[in-house]
Amino acid sequence: MKRRSVLLGIGATSINLALPGQIAKAAAATRLNASNFDPSELDIDALLGAFERGLSSEELLEAYLKRIERLDQAGPDLRSVLAINPAARANARQLDAERRSGTLRGPLHGIPIIIKDNIETADPLATTAGSIALAHAKHSNDAALVARLRAAGAVILGKANLSEWANFRSTRSMSGWSSAGGQTRNAYDPLRNPSGSSSGSAVAAAASFCAVAIGTETDGSILSPAALNGIVGFKPTQTRVSGAGIVPLSPRQDVAGPMARTVRDAARIAAIIFEDSLDIDPVLDLSTEPLRGCRIGVWPAAPGLRKEVAERYGAVQDVLRAAGAVLVELSIPAGLQQYGATEYTALLYEFKDALDRYLANLSREQSPVSSLIELMEFNRQHAAQVMPHFGQEIFEQAAECGPLTDTKYLEAVELLRVSVDEQGLGSLFDTQQLRLMIAPGSGPAELIDHVWGNRRDTGGAALGSAAAVAGYPSLTLPIGLVRSLPLGLTMVAPRNADTDLLACAAALEAAAQLRQAPQFLR
Repeated sequence: MKRRSVLLGIGATSINLALPGQIAKAAAATRLNASNFDPSELDIDALLGAFERGLSSEELLEAYLKRIERLDQAGPDLRSVLAINPAARANARQLDAERRSGTLRGPLHGIPIIIKDNIETADPLATTAGSIALAHAKHSNDAALVARLRAAGAVILGKANLSEWANFRSTRSMSGWSSAGGQTRNAYDPLRNPSGSSSGSAVAAAASFCAVAIGTETDGSILSPAALNGIVGFKPTQTRVSGAGIVPLSPRQDVAGPMARTVRDAARIAAIIFEDSLDIDPVLDLSTEPLRGCRIGVWPAAPGLRKEVAERYGAVQDVLRAAGAVLVELSIPAGLQQYGATEYTALLYEFKDALDRYLANLSREQSPVSSLIELMEFNRQHAAQVMPHFGQEIFEQAAECGPLTDTKYLEAVELLRVSVDEQGLGSLFDTQQLRLMIAPGSGPAELIDHVWGNRRDTGGAALGSAAAVAGYPSLTLPIGLVRSLPLGLTMVAPRNADTDLLACAAALEAAAQLRQAPQFLR
């Protein structure tokens, strides 16, 4: 097989001095054995290096598919991948042919990626939002962010399972369960909650079914499952990734983002999917020591936080101090402690309006329902499949809401803007002159319980929720294990300071090195 003659990491001077025969001999000596190639824990750089050593994109895809078959469909039965893309092999072959001809589409050429199944792709598979109601909802166009990934050379391996309708159907829901995909299981303990709603994306990345997956968040749906599955989850500033082609919950808060095992891989994806990506540096050069002199607000731990989690939170603060950061203890404004009911009211209104618009634009071949009311009736008619564990009381509440011109809705949105953003996070960043805030995030995971559902809040710390409401960028970083289960650290930056957040997170990641791979102990 013809390959590019330049091996990853060899400088231009070395190339000029080496004879062609010497280069060919070196390449042959390091050529990979594709038949037993193990992609587990390999980041994008390592995979690109494997391509330089003779591995094809199709061979990498097959390695991932074998791993999915062994661990996702059997063994621990993680059920993170809802559907495999039937066109993936053909796409990988095409990219391999382009590579052999000397053409590379972009920085992801040949890299398989898994997409959350509320994001449309122009592949022969449906975009279900986890519901059997959309089992035939195939699309002829990619969502805007998927088009950008594909243009950069990514292979869409398949769709990730999720909490049905982005976990906005029932107050007794179980994260990671959908009627289309069943119950996703935590990558570190299959008996435990993977959190949601980007459950499958988090587990797929943690279990090395891909290097990077794409999730979406309205409030906690990237950060929480990433934290509970020991990976990096990055929720960008809300306006920076196009929502076109994504099944909506709240266009005001919804945003897609990368879920990966390293900050650098998350930054690589952000640099591609951002509509205004010129200021995102996927290399994240840490020689600038981004943490030195960085003023970081320390969010107080919630009362009752278990001792081991508090100890981890304290240990990370010690790492930050050692890296030269200046830590500032925060007092939380009342508005940041009392907005939950107001946010819920706004989300009910937005969900009804946005979902009605989305469903109305689907054909009858794509969907048997064209509104929230019709969807509720579909669920009742298919209750054995759709509602075996929990109901649709959130749907019922949303159905009672009026238009977005209602005074109740407008007042709720304005109250959120003032209390959470202007007089909340915005005020803290300004008055304390902060570049970042940190808080203990989600973890360790609770047991899966289809009787009670999510018995306690697995949506992450209040800081992450506030960032979601205000539209600020946030990130969760693995900070070790408690009883073999991962913990995450929530990090938040001011609006549009995404690059700064990623750089500081990468510096902390390098200094702490606290992520541990899942061992599938059960």
